[in-house]
Amino acid sequence: MSKFVPFADESATLAIGKMNVENRLDRVSLFGDLDLTLDQVGLEHAKALQLLVNSVVEVLESQTLPDKVAIAPVVKVSNPF
Repeated sequence: MSKFVPFADESATLAIGKMNVENRLDRVSLFGDLDLTLDQVGLEHAKALQLLVNSVVEVLESQTLPDKVAIAPVVKVSNPF
């Protein structure tokens, strides 16, 4: 797994199989599909997922957290084209 530090920036991404992970300062978002197959590729994907989740938990446990993060509503804008 590449050097993905959860909650560290607004631009880092990571791919595990067909699952994409996007970093934000207040969240880590997971999108897509990930099949953990009964083979070496499945084991590799499972270990990468485990590393990701462990690093997210480590960062979360190292901080004093609010009960819930306020998420700004999505604002739609007209297409400029």
